[in-house]
Amino acid sequence: MFRFVDYLLLNDPMKTIFSFLFFIFCILFSSAQQPVKQSTSEIYESVQKLNFLGSVLYVAAHPDDENTRLISYFSNQVKARTAYLSLTRGDGGQNLIGPEIRESLGIIRTQELLGARSVDGGEQFFSRANDFGYSKHPDETLVIWNKDEVLKDVVSRIRNFKPDVIINRFDHRTPGRTHGHHTASAMLSMEAFDLANDTKYKTHKGSTDLWQPTRLFFNTHWFFYGSREKFEKSDKSNLLNFDTGVYYPLKGLSNNEVAAIASSQHLCQGFGRLTQRGSEQEYVELLKGTLPKDKSNIFDGIDTTWKRVKGGAAIGKILEELEAKFNFKDPASHLPKLVEAYQLVLKLKDEHWKAIKSKELLKVIEACAGLYLEASASDSKITGNEKLSLSLEALNRSNANIVLKSFKISTKKSATFKDIILENNVKKTMKDSIFLTLNELKYTTPYWLQKKGSLGMYDVSDKELIGIPETPRGVTVDFILEIQGFPITITKPVVYRYSKPDKGELYKPFEIVPEVSVKTDAKIIISKPKEAIEVRVTVKAFKDNVKGYVNFKLPKGWSSSPQLKDLSLSKKGEEKTVSFLINSTKDATVVNILRPRFNINNQSYSQEIAEINYDHIPSQTVLLPSEVKVVRLDIKKKGQHIGYIQGAGDNIPASLRQIGYQVTELKGAEITLDKLRKYDAIVLGLRTYNIDDAAKFYQATLHKYVENGGTLLVQYNTSRRQKVAQVAPYPLKLSRDRVTDENATVTILDKKHEVMNSPNRITEEDFEGWVQERGLYFPNEWSQEFTPLLAMNDKGEPVKKGSLLIAKYGKGNFIYTGLSFFRELPAGVPGAYKLFANLLSVGDKNTTVSSKN
Repeated sequence: MFRFVDYLLLNDPMKTIFSFLFFIFCILFSSAQQPVKQSTSEIYESVQKLNFLGSVLYVAAHPDDENTRLISYFSNQVKARTAYLSLTRGDGGQNLIGPEIRESLGIIRTQELLGARSVDGGEQFFSRANDFGYSKHPDETLVIWNKDEVLKDVVSRIRNFKPDVIINRFDHRTPGRTHGHHTASAMLSMEAFDLANDTKYKTHKGSTDLWQPTRLFFNTHWFFYGSREKFEKSDKSNLLNFDTGVYYPLKGLSNNEVAAIASSQHLCQGFGRLTQRGSEQEYVELLKGTLPKDKSNIFDGIDTTWKRVKGGAAIGKILEELEAKFNFKDPASHLPKLVEAYQLVLKLKDEHWKAIKSKELLKVIEACAGLYLEASASDSKITGNEKLSLSLEALNRSNANIVLKSFKISTKKSATFKDIILENNVKKTMKDSIFLTLNELKYTTPYWLQKKGSLGMYDVSDKELIGIPETPRGVTVDFILEIQGFPITITKPVVYRYSKPDKGELYKPFEIVPEVSVKTDAKIIISKPKEAIEVRVTVKAFKDNVKGYVNFKLPKGWSSSPQLKDLSLSKKGEEKTVSFLINSTKDATVVNILRPRFNINNQSYSQEIAEINYDHIPSQTVLLPSEVKVVRLDIKKKGQHIGYIQGAGDNIPASLRQIGYQVTELKGAEITLDKLRKYDAIVLGLRTYNIDDAAKFYQATLHKYVENGGTLLVQYNTSRRQKVAQVAPYPLKLSRDRVTDENATVTILDKKHEVMNSPNRITEEDFEGWVQERGLYFPNEWSQEFTPLLAMNDKGEPVKKGSLLIAKYGKGNFIYTGLSFFRELPAGVPGAYKLFANLLSVGDKNTTVSSKN
């Protein structure tokens, strides 16, 4: 994926980072799941935003496409309500911090985007478009995405957000020059600009709430002109420019520093970076609407004051005076005026600004009063017919007159009345409980994954959820207060708060889950035809005293022994594993899906509760279908012992173990010539030469291993940011060549070559059923020592022969491949297993054996 933001953040990076900035960066990571606690300078900035009634919507295709400099500039300097609409969640990319790909990767990237917005001050939205992988042209993208439906999502978001200004990250006029998703995002934004105010155009929410943005821009850059020189000479009469390097004394940071910290939240894409300071120009080109007379003000001609809304003048007068005379030492002194403004906002006829500004005012009121309101459960998860205790805390850290009148838990029909005066710094704690019946359960899981979608689109049943970043919290508590004599309700999600001796206070989201999780010990099982297979099923209880039985939903012609197994789990969190021997009573198809189930009375559970845990994002709970794919295939191989050096992280070692290899994962200090001798082949994981600093030390050892007779298989790397001088012992130039069509025709260039015949015969049929793509970042130049083995290309493009190269080096063999084995093996693609086994079998090895022998 083309990462244009790299060009925006690589101009003369500083060589050091102030210790203060490093401290801020660490705090952002460690507090990813903690409640926001504002300082007085942050409260003051919130007051400034109360007095600006203008909105900017930034539009692009993926997580990390957004220009955090501009988002931060409009949010923090201009004080505009600013949002990023990422059409996808980035599911189709690669992961540099772990093995998650596809849907799980999209969950990580969603949370990283939310982390970025928490830094730069923007909001985050999405469409239902699925990142299906790299696309070379927007025509292909819009067919796979279902253009009409994604366009509805974009129009709906414009009608809901009501931006005065829209800014596209990419140029709609250059199809085919960059990722098809990129250009498609700009094309859709161009159409949506007009359709948002068209009474005839109906989205999934009908045609209500029409809106006409005032201006649409393209966030251009010298890169789009080919060079800095060409850009300097270009006509800029239609361009606006802003110095986004402004300094914020209240933050102690420049806008560029804020932007870099925000961008660094994209860790799974390797975007951790140094911060920057100093003047920096950003340019936007007008595409639609009127060009501002004052080109220094993108909102010129648009009323962004409280006079914009009927009845707003009185509110503006109060809040402007508050901003001018803000009391940093005692912000609570402003509560009477803030409450007065809040009352006036609630009377506004303009529902849009009423909703936005009342929400903003509530946060300012809460912060000025030093209010701390929290609802913490006794566990991080609840299931049906289970009771959990709830601890509520209410603390007023000001002299303001505040009374806790009552609180209402969302799972209960009525409120609990208290009428407690919250005295200054006197904490009030209350106890209650949560109980959910089985028919009340709405499990916590990403809403866009609840139904199976298509290659290019998520299927979302609840139209109200379309576009929001995450599933709303399942259990909340309304704190009904009286502040300065006026009733105010502040809603808090129930959380789980705990501590660890080595980490201190920690928070987890509170989740609603099924009674049990059911998972198999392997997602893919490669077995010989007609061979009985052992499947181990682990059941984990999420409540006490769970009793039932495990069985399988099997394809026709399959049987299990035993047919079912009784199982009881006495304690919440307890796990038990049972084994089944499963076989087909007649010849099975090559690929088969087996689904385990745990049955309690008349209720059947067939989902695995998976958790995604990284320090920089809140923990995520995902419900996944529990299933195992059985591939009936007799794979032959030479050799047994494989050394694997992980790069960005993948599941290939587990896949190789499935076919009987003994795989040892190696790290820098373990890579010595003496230790490598015992391995029949060494495999480098994804982008090892891009991310492993130790690679420059052990690469020579790997090449010596090959020279002495070993087989070294290097999987794809990118041409940028390499840790080694070159990726191969002979000249080889990496490119951005890729074949994105997983069904693209593959031609075997040398059908007599050892790789295509031993120990498994490879034919063109073995390239059927591949997923997402053929491969990526192929070499496009290589020395004569290399033999290309495959040819392939996307429609309308020249043939590419760099996907799989092999060279004799000394007594051994060096192999370089950009084929996407990291996707194909975990997906159980039979031909990919056969080909990978052949690559590991090249050269003199031990006796040929079948898989698992």
